[in-house]
Amino acid sequence: MLAQEVPLLPRGVRIQYDSVREQWVLLAPERAVTLDQIGHAILSEVDGQRSFGQITASLSKKYNAPEEQIVEDSSGFLDALRVRRFLDVI
Repeated sequence: MLAQEVPLLPRGVRIQYDSVREQWVLLAPERAVTLDQIGHAILSEVDGQRSFGQITASLSKKYNAPEEQIVEDSSGFLDALRVRRFLDVI
């Protein structure tokens, strides 16, 4: 994912807390993905307004982690969601 691209959740896809399983999930029509803490942290920053570069800078600051590592981890995660059509990019 490029720094200037803006990720967003497509219509019908949302993050929801599953209180029965006590975990966050990414829901789409007829599909669901369980999110770990890192996945939830990344997707919580996706608002359809900020670019990938802005999101990774925010995560780096929030978690006091090297931005290069955040970019690498987040890009792989978001690209995988994009391939599976859980994520759009504008």
